[in-house]
Amino acid sequence: MGEISRGGPSRRSLLASGAAAAGLGMIGAGSLNIRPAFAAVDWKKHAGTTLEVNLIKGPRGDLLHRSAAEFTALTGIKVSSEVIPEQQQRQKIVIELTSGRPSFDVVHLSYHVQKRQFDKAGWLADLSGFMKDPNLTEPSLKEADFSNAGLQYAKTPNGEMRSLPLSVDYFILYWNKELFQKKNVAYPETFDDMMRAAETLTDPKAGTYGFVGRGLRNANMALWGAFFLAYGGRFLDDKGNLLIDGPEAVEATKLYQRLLTKTAPPGVVGFNWMESMAAFTQGRAAMWLDGVGWAPPLEDPNASRVVGKVGYAVVPKGPKDHASATYGDGIGVAAASSKKEAGYLYCQWAVSKLMGGRLLQAGGGVPFRDSILSDAEVQQGVKMPREWLDSVIGSAKISKLGLPVVVPVAEFRDIVGSAVTATLSGADPAVELKKAAEQYRPILERSEKA
Repeated sequence: MGEISRGGPSRRSLLASGAAAAGLGMIGAGSLNIRPAFAAVDWKKHAGTTLEVNLIKGPRGDLLHRSAAEFTALTGIKVSSEVIPEQQQRQKIVIELTSGRPSFDVVHLSYHVQKRQFDKAGWLADLSGFMKDPNLTEPSLKEADFSNAGLQYAKTPNGEMRSLPLSVDYFILYWNKELFQKKNVAYPETFDDMMRAAETLTDPKAGTYGFVGRGLRNANMALWGAFFLAYGGRFLDDKGNLLIDGPEAVEATKLYQRLLTKTAPPGVVGFNWMESMAAFTQGRAAMWLDGVGWAPPLEDPNASRVVGKVGYAVVPKGPKDHASATYGDGIGVAAASSKKEAGYLYCQWAVSKLMGGRLLQAGGGVPFRDSILSDAEVQQGVKMPREWLDSVIGSAKISKLGLPVVVPVAEFRDIVGSAVTATLSGADPAVELKKAAEQYRPILERSEKA
């Protein structure tokens, strides 16, 4: 069972949240010192309403769940939120949305897994009109404030905003400054530089390796996607045809194969992000390419041996493109809900400067909104090193989706992931990718016809 909060917040929790200023919505952020102006919106329009909200267990969902009393103080809308571990939540919401009678009004979704499925089924309400209504939307909430990847996720092919981008995971390069200095190696500006640096920094006798990343089938698609984009790859053409066995994919896989077989720790074929992080935090890997959200443990002296030695940087330039593979989640209103405006107010609050600033400052996630990332007041409270924040801001400018927008995402990750993993045992990238494409194409075609 997920963590469930039913009914409205108590009087004590309302007072504790600093709710007295509900008229203008000026809710302080406590020690985070973020004071967004909510005054332009008629937040009390749906006072007395109760919203059912379904959230994913994790830093983002937990923050919204903990802060629900503040939303109630601002709007008079009570929140009954259910917080469920990711895999169970994905299954539950699909079952309920398919039934046409979901138990929730607002839903938290994983874009990189569910985007195409939700768009195709029409499960989410169109928020475009609400965003243009000055009585419902504060002036700073504009489409242009979201990163390019966020808009790709949130908008349908027809241009409708079916959700609001909540939190993003950009891929960045973590690097161990001490290991680089010992070997007098310069920071890599390109993927070719990264390969050469990884080879120079690999010293099996010393137990240190130049690079670490995901080798495990399925999980490896996040890392492989970063290489694929750097080589100018596109998952699908404009007609929806699969493009994963062309020259870009083959060259990207050759680099992946070379890095993980020549410069990574033994057993990398079974590494997910957890094992990769362990190798990096123990000082056994000089570089690690993965999402920005894994940074806080690296600066925790109780969990890391590399505190103060970590560099954070935008992914190096590829042969044909400079791209940060991007994944993320959003929040939207169920099309079946009878409380769409109230649900939209909740979504707007969830992506506000207040909530996005808190998320960023706590290291629990990165908001999709550029105005939050660039806000000096927010930046002052970020506990991570300035290099980390700069890598986030820089990645937003070159963000590209790290997985194809298709319904059978799990099958894509399994089939192509198996092909890529096979190359770590010496299989030929071109042969494996061709087999994977032949296996996956009919699955994709069936999903589009369904």
